[in-house]
Amino acid sequence: MKKSYLLQNFNNITDLPLNNRVVMAPMTRSRADNDQNVATKDLQGLYYKQRASAGLIITEGSQVSKQAVGYINTPGIYNEAQTEGWKKVTEEVHKEGGKIFIQLWHVGRISHPDFHNGALPLAPSAVNANVQVYTPEGEKDTVTPKEMSLEDINQTVLDFKNAAKNAMTAGFDGVEIHSSNGYLFHQFFNEESNIRTDEYGGNVENRTRFFFEVLDAVKEVVPESKIGVRFNPSLNGIFGMRVTENSIPTFEYLLSELNDYNLAYVHLSEPFTDVSDVPHAVTNIAKHFRPIYNGTLMINAGFDEASGNKIIEDGYADLVAFGKLFISNPDLVERFEQDVDLADWDNDTFYTTGKEGYTDYEKATVDVSEIKK
Repeated sequence: MKKSYLLQNFNNITDLPLNNRVVMAPMTRSRADNDQNVATKDLQGLYYKQRASAGLIITEGSQVSKQAVGYINTPGIYNEAQTEGWKKVTEEVHKEGGKIFIQLWHVGRISHPDFHNGALPLAPSAVNANVQVYTPEGEKDTVTPKEMSLEDINQTVLDFKNAAKNAMTAGFDGVEIHSSNGYLFHQFFNEESNIRTDEYGGNVENRTRFFFEVLDAVKEVVPESKIGVRFNPSLNGIFGMRVTENSIPTFEYLLSELNDYNLAYVHLSEPFTDVSDVPHAVTNIAKHFRPIYNGTLMINAGFDEASGNKIIEDGYADLVAFGKLFISNPDLVERFEQDVDLADWDNDTFYTTGKEGYTDYEKATVDVSEIKK
C-alpha cells in the first residue's frame, strides 16, 4: 500500500481526534434561504453529510450579524432560526461520524447598501475597495463604507461572541474565525484599508487589537481548543487588498502572539495569485510561518494529493484543506485511499441555487480487486 501522510489520524486537537488530515475547506456555495439566511437539512445537511469522511469539515462562511452580510443566499448564525437550521446540519454530519466547525464571517466593506436597507457597510476606515459585489439586484460597484465607531467595534465583538455561542448550541465541534481574504479582520490588519489614528490603527498592535478582542470574547463561550483562525498573508489584487511592506510582519506578529493561546489550529492560505514579482510578498506561506507558530498548522489553496502529502512529510503543515476537489468528490478521502481518479467540478454551478452541482456529484464505484497497490 502507498505511504500517505494525509490519511494518518491526527490527535493533537484537544478532545477532537481526527480520522485523517484531509480537511474540507470553507467555501461559499450560496444555497441558503435568502430571506432568513438559514441553512437547511435537505441541502446543506445532505451536502456536508456526503463529505463527512473528511478528517474535519469547515463550513462556508456564516454571518455573525445582519451587518456582516455581503453575499446572496449565504447562511447566518446570529438568530434562533439560523441556529436551529445549522443544528439539523451538524446532526447529519455527526450521524456519519464526521467532525464539523463553522466559519464565523463578517465581510466588512465587501458588501453593499442593498444588503443593509440603504445603510453603508461597516469597515475600519472609509476606504472603498473599488471592486464589484453581487447583490440581490445583480453586480454593483462597492461604495465607500462607514468607518466603524468604537460602539460599532464593541457591538461587532459581541456579535462574534453571540454567534460562537449559537454555534455551540447548534452542535458544532468548534468555530473558525474568518480573519482572511480581504474581509473585515483583514481590512483592519492592512494599513491601506485601515487608516485609523486611534487605538485600532497605526502600529501592528493597534491594527490587530480588534482581532484579539474578538478572539478573547469568543473563548469565553467556546474552549480555546475548539477555536481555529484563518489568515491569507500574501493576498494581493483581490477585494482591493495589496501586499505592503508591513503585511508579512503583521502576520508574523499575529502568529507569534497566538502561541500564547491553545487554539485548535491556525489555518493559512498559500497565495491565490502569482506573487513571485510582488515586493514584500511570501510565495511559500507554510514554509515561512511554520517556524513562527508552535501549534497545529493547517494549509490550503491549490493542493492535490501528492503536494498535500509532501507538505506534511516535510513538516511544514499538520493538516491540509481542500476546496474545489471536495465540491466534485464528496468521497475525496476514499478516493485518496483507493487511488481512484478524481471527478472534475463545474464552475458554472458554484454559486447557483438548488442541488445541481451541489449534492448531485456521485461517489466513485470501486472494484476492490482493481485498486492499485
